[in-house]
Amino acid sequence: MLNIALIGCGRIAIKKHTEALIQNKDVFNIVTVCDIVKEKAENCASILEKRLERKVEIETDYKKLLKREDIDVVAIATDSGSHYEITMEALGAGKHVLVEKPMALSTKHADEMIKLSKEKKLKLGVCFQNRFNPPIQELRKKVEEGAFGKIHYGVATIRWNRNEEYYKQARWRGTWEKDGGALMNQCTHNIDLLQWMLGGEIEEVYGIIKNFNHPYIEAEDFGGAIIKFKNGKIGIIEGTTSIYPKNLHEKLSIFGEKGTVIIGGLAVNRIEEWRFEGEEGHPFMNLPDPDTVYGFGHVPLYRDFYESIKKDRKPYISGEEGKKAVEIVLAIYKSALEGKPIKTPFDFSTDYLKGMNLK
Repeated sequence: MLNIALIGCGRIAIKKHTEALIQNKDVFNIVTVCDIVKEKAENCASILEKRLERKVEIETDYKKLLKREDIDVVAIATDSGSHYEITMEALGAGKHVLVEKPMALSTKHADEMIKLSKEKKLKLGVCFQNRFNPPIQELRKKVEEGAFGKIHYGVATIRWNRNEEYYKQARWRGTWEKDGGALMNQCTHNIDLLQWMLGGEIEEVYGIIKNFNHPYIEAEDFGGAIIKFKNGKIGIIEGTTSIYPKNLHEKLSIFGEKGTVIIGGLAVNRIEEWRFEGEEGHPFMNLPDPDTVYGFGHVPLYRDFYESIKKDRKPYISGEEGKKAVEIVLAIYKSALEGKPIKTPFDFSTDYLKGMNLK
């Protein structure tokens, strides 16, 4: 069993990280939870204590927590803009790190996190939990088996709603310094799935971002892009948080010479089209929607991270894997800023977008 601490006790921690820790109580011993707002830490600890029937410590200073020798792993669920700093300090203190998406808001910071984890011989995992969705796993099998023949292109569509109240709940949301917009925060999961299915290595990205309906945030509420992969495949992204009046759907579509798959539902959790030779349909077409857009993937994500430490192998979503979606979003941002396609490699940060007019 490994001793773990949770840093950040906001929305995602309460809704998903607590459940993952409870469901994996046989391999992770949650020692302490930490948040700069003491009431949030107390609430998180209370949820865990009721289900685990034991005491969970509370901390408000993560730096103190990192000095403890009895903690093996830290899970980071703070605002996006602090992921880099806390991860670097945790790795420096000898802790394995499981960090929420996006792992960083710049290409340089992501590279530094990966480099330090290797130097310290520590595991760095990223929370792209939708890779564990049963329909996504079924699609991945078909991709790896070559069932599509030649894959031509894929489309990631995220049509959600985020209202003013959502942004008021946490002032860091929608800022270039701490978050980014719809693409970096809401759409990055599906962007990760798209690049995973199409082959990962990007050659060129052409993107556009707009703020149509959220004048109270700095960043975009709509983003579109065309991605050229080095293997010749094409990726198309449409992502927004301006759908009226509420979340509509999230879809991942993959099209090839011998196969067509569309996975939709609230959070890429239900197969809508499944067409291969001799296969018209799939049992997962009738799966129910999850309780939230976060899905159920944090439970197997935590289990895999534990096994990566115990078996000394890469996590299913390693730092290198976690960087790929961030890099695509940053390429879209850079392309929108400069008004031209962006070729890899490149260096960019959300900081460069401060003051950009998105109207």
